[in-house]
Amino acid sequence: MKTFTAIIEKDSDTNLYVGYIPGFPGAHSQGETLDELQENLREVIEMLLEDDNLVLETEFIGTQQIVIR
Repeated sequence: MKTFTAIIEKDSDTNLYVGYIPGFPGAHSQGETLDELQENLREVIEMLLEDDNLVLETEFIGTQQIVIR
């Protein structure tokens, strides 16, 4: 199991939650609810983790835990 830290914002124009994983290129998504955003981020992370050449350069900024099983 791996845990990633996501930065979450609410877009005032679309009223959607937008999230990304710092230092993880391509790991970003959006959702109408926090639960939907978390599931969307989980799917993106799982897909990106399939790349054998993945390099993460992370800087901790804020918190929301995304758990991958």
